[in-house]
Amino acid sequence: MATGQLFSRTTQALFYNYKQLPIQRMLDFDFLCGRETPSVAGIINPGGDGFQKLFFGQEEIVIPVHSTIEVACAAHPTADIFINFASFRSAAASSMDALKQPTIRVVAIIAEGVPESDTKQLIAFAQANNKVVIGPATVGGIQAGAFKIGDTAGTIDNIIHCKLYRPGSVGFVSKSGGMSNELYNTVARVTDGIYEGIAIGGDVFPGSTLSDHVLRFNNIPQVKMIVVLGELGGRDEYSLVEALKQGKVTKPMVAWVSGTCARLFKSEVQFGHAGAKSGGEMESAQGKNQALREAGAVVPTSYETLETAIKETFEKLVEEKKIKPVKEVQPRQIPEDLNTAIKSGKVRAPTHIISTISDERGEEQCYAGVPMSSIVESGNGIGGVVSLLWFKRSLPRYCTQFIEMCIMLCADHGPCASGAHNAIVTSRAGKDLISCLVSGLLTIGPRFGGAIDDAARYFKDACDRGLAPYEFVEAMKKKGIRVPGIGHRIKRGDNRDKRVELLQRFARSHFPSVKYMEYAVEVEIYTLSKANNLVMNVDGAIGSLFLDLLAGCGMFTKQEIDEIVKIGYLNGIFVLARSIGLIGHTFDQKRLKQPLYRHPGEDVLYTK
Repeated sequence: MATGQLFSRTTQALFYNYKQLPIQRMLDFDFLCGRETPSVAGIINPGGDGFQKLFFGQEEIVIPVHSTIEVACAAHPTADIFINFASFRSAAASSMDALKQPTIRVVAIIAEGVPESDTKQLIAFAQANNKVVIGPATVGGIQAGAFKIGDTAGTIDNIIHCKLYRPGSVGFVSKSGGMSNELYNTVARVTDGIYEGIAIGGDVFPGSTLSDHVLRFNNIPQVKMIVVLGELGGRDEYSLVEALKQGKVTKPMVAWVSGTCARLFKSEVQFGHAGAKSGGEMESAQGKNQALREAGAVVPTSYETLETAIKETFEKLVEEKKIKPVKEVQPRQIPEDLNTAIKSGKVRAPTHIISTISDERGEEQCYAGVPMSSIVESGNGIGGVVSLLWFKRSLPRYCTQFIEMCIMLCADHGPCASGAHNAIVTSRAGKDLISCLVSGLLTIGPRFGGAIDDAARYFKDACDRGLAPYEFVEAMKKKGIRVPGIGHRIKRGDNRDKRVELLQRFARSHFPSVKYMEYAVEVEIYTLSKANNLVMNVDGAIGSLFLDLLAGCGMFTKQEIDEIVKIGYLNGIFVLARSIGLIGHTFDQKRLKQPLYRHPGEDVLYTK
């Protein structure tokens, strides 16, 4: 067992089994105390290497993550503390691996329920190699103003309240982690505070004992008095009795063994810790307190008077000028985490994304405020979903039917269309579905499926300004602009696109007004007089009819209609529809599994 200090302001640790909160608490303590370097040098997370982002004050830092103990110790040779947050099933094996590393000096085992036989092996190995084990079943330990293990002393508020951000004059050791926090508070009220505090853990066989740490404290010059909190069960406290009798403990020691209430029970009682079970008079709290008192320790009459005993002992040492009370210092202020500050109402932070169409925070997903179940039960269909997510309102049924018709009619235009061709080639190259789809979609543009918005924009402008069809066409010609929505490579005036006819027929039967469509038809009549292939195509039909839909349903203002055309909503119809066909071509080619080659005179072999 070490004979002096375990920790200092430069001590660094390796943390086994990544736990974000206790690591961040260690780093916050470091910053609070004014340490220059973080106390956590590396993290060991079996099965994964990399880095973890954490905060050191206001600065975001990265801490290396290693997959094995050996690699971590080699990478951080100055880190001599091993903090083990493994479960009770693997804590013993990982702790032994750490003890075998030449760089590791202290191992703290947090887990409860570590088999006693395993603990005995760890203790024997540590004693044989002059190393220290704290735990199992420990919260750890702390050297005030220098270093702390994991969750020791709790929150930053508690650490500040207990003045643990700077060293005091009291060495403290306890079996209980929870009672350690209570005593840190008590000591801070009546003395100048803790210098070092250790919770050895509540198991029957702790890796280090109360007397191990008391004897260390006796050799640390900064520790002027010692406080011990024991508990019933076991005989650890009797080693303190012997040390006092033999004069090995020369500093004033205030001690109390809890569990005096056990005598009130008629049968044997098991308290919270595995070791807190009295096995006879010697292991009772009363027996231990009496033995410590007789050996020379200051032992109060009850736990309630422990604070007074500590205070009187400290004040006596001050009077004897054996203690010069530590001057108070102002600790650094720890920046508060944003989420915590927001919840407490201390700050307000702007959001990075605004969504007005979808909300998943309630019992079920909502599209534009309409619950998903309502959308399904009402039979809104794909057109209804598009109306909610794109236009943020429930459009009349004839509108959603028209949207669905557009999607059905534009889903595909054959394998020779450039988008489909690209998707086919990408699929044959062995690429994944998303790559094939994106390859096809990136081909969409003003000359292939991207003319719906342009057609709507130009038809609307000309119609609203009252231009005659010939004036519109000739004006476009002078500007060197093809009329969007007019012209086809295959279709002619005597072989019109069936899709255009279906859309127009539906609109004439269901739309309140088809003003823009009729204007587009008049433009088509004029362009056909110029050339037989200048026929209205499906882009022109959808563009002009969508203008009639938006204007006729009475649910959009003029400004909204202009914005819809400008932003590119209508081209979105084509993109949504054509995605269906492109995915189909991708799957088709993956099923065929044949090499691509050119047939004489033909690029495509069609199948029935």
